[in-house]
Amino acid sequence: MPQPATQRAKGPLVWLDMDQQALDDAYDQTVLAPNREQTYEKAIFNSERVRARLGAPQRFTYGPTPIEGLDVFPVQQNGAPIHIFIHGGAWRQRLAKEYAYMAELFVHAGAHCVIPDFVGVEGCGGNLLTIADQVQRAVAWIYGNAARFGGDPNRIYISGQSSGAQLGGVVVTTDWANDFGLPPDIIKGALLCSGMYDLKPVRLSKRSKFVTITDEAEEKLSAQRHLDRLNTPLVLAHGTHESPEFMRQTRDFFAAVQALGKPVKLLVAEGYNHFDLQEMASNPYSVLGSAALEQMNLGATA
Repeated sequence: MPQPATQRAKGPLVWLDMDQQALDDAYDQTVLAPNREQTYEKAIFNSERVRARLGAPQRFTYGPTPIEGLDVFPVQQNGAPIHIFIHGGAWRQRLAKEYAYMAELFVHAGAHCVIPDFVGVEGCGGNLLTIADQVQRAVAWIYGNAARFGGDPNRIYISGQSSGAQLGGVVVTTDWANDFGLPPDIIKGALLCSGMYDLKPVRLSKRSKFVTITDEAEEKLSAQRHLDRLNTPLVLAHGTHESPEFMRQTRDFFAAVQALGKPVKLLVAEGYNHFDLQEMASNPYSVLGSAALEQMNLGATA
């Protein structure tokens, strides 16, 4: 008869009911979803196909460093709404061109799609504050320069997944009035998928080996701690086949926003893991794609 697997001896608790290994595994999606690289390859492949259909995006610079640029996939209608997609990837260096596959969903529905580039941890000494600053400045640039590509600055929406959702959480809790002199509600809706909204457990995990989360970064970039600045209706989502800690982060964030009486919805994608979830979001008929379009008062096209 097969012998039962030997149960690992549990070490000292580090976070909630988890010891160090359990916490490390909880913030390593490849433990439960080994298809990360396959999904990334498909994203690059599908992005090339989308550029072939839509044409090359317009490219704009939003800041002084070489990485501070963004791709705009425009629609013909002047004054159309804008959707900003913030990519994930554990805050590591990825490029906007690798996520062009997200654009077709919005362009076909009548919205401009903007995908900003920003530095990865490899290029900024692991400093999350630098990454968040670039994303915030990209959003501010889009608001101030929407007319350059025919966008409506009063209809800006965002989405993000994983570390992109963490950065999206920062965007929707930014003090736009005090920090940028902009209206506090410049983001009219956000779809955030499987993000991290309190960085304390992330800081305690093995991610701290490549990401520098200081006391300042933990406080400033934990969206759940700044809900007084939230002026954006949220749709939060997670899959059922990803880390329980990522599911907990989403559910705790949902509960905190709901407790304040602010508009928020929770979507659960049955059978999806962390990486499948992002791929699914580009489908206008999926639970995530349709939610993004509904938030913008747009419908999927046949």
